[in-house]
Amino acid sequence: MSTQQLKSGFVNIDHAKLYYEVAGTGTPLVMVHAGVADSRQWNNEFEFFSRSYQVIRYDMRGFGKSEPADGEFRHMSDLVSLLDGLNIHEPVVIMGCSMGGGMAMDFALTYPSRVKALVMVGSAPSGLELDIPLLAKFADVEKAFESGDFDLVAELETQIWFDGTGRSTDQVNPTMRKLLYEMNRLALSHEVKGLGKRLPNTETPAFDRLENLNIPVLIVVGSHDTPYILAAADYMKEKIKSAIKMTIENAAHLPNMDQPQEFQRGIETFLSSRSIGG
Repeated sequence: MSTQQLKSGFVNIDHAKLYYEVAGTGTPLVMVHAGVADSRQWNNEFEFFSRSYQVIRYDMRGFGKSEPADGEFRHMSDLVSLLDGLNIHEPVVIMGCSMGGGMAMDFALTYPSRVKALVMVGSAPSGLELDIPLLAKFADVEKAFESGDFDLVAELETQIWFDGTGRSTDQVNPTMRKLLYEMNRLALSHEVKGLGKRLPNTETPAFDRLENLNIPVLIVVGSHDTPYILAAADYMKEKIKSAIKMTIENAAHLPNMDQPQEFQRGIETFLSSRSIGG
């Protein structure tokens, strides 16, 4: 991608600065990263979709190049301020992974006139509680965090979210795995600074308002994701009339990093079949 096409910088929001990158022209496509990642999660998609869309990716507060800051904040309010700061007022396609997907759905429900399609990647609606036991490895993560061994935390979380259930480290792409580890380790280094207090995006969680989503919705899951995320995908498919579900084999919680070409084809087909940009 040529530097002429790419615009990057920081938007000042309260006491924080959010790093962003914009490229391409056309319908805006906003990419929101997972809570174990930053905007680099979308390296492949940012370049691919910039050929047909105006792509926007950014580091949420406390991730990547967006340092944490003192004070209360909401990730969704930050997104609103970012889009306004970039003068993006037309309806967007919003694609979020994991925590970013939950926030993207909250945004779509809160500002329906600003969203024309929603892509949920390895995500769940905010507030959704399911009777599914946690993986035992989460207890190991908590123990490592309490002991201050953040390298081990990052490795264990990479095993959970990148390797996934039923796959070993030697069965995944080592370059992408290394990137996920680095993004997560940086997020942990921001977290331990203890700056800022994150508030819920909305007063009313999304899980029991899914019938209000009257836009095209694509649910994407990797077959090796956690049991909760797989169940959440089925829940959304059942509750959202417009929803289509796509399962990517040999992928876990960040399927776009596991199988980028299959992921991109699926998103492209979904959007073009609904005559959305491109």
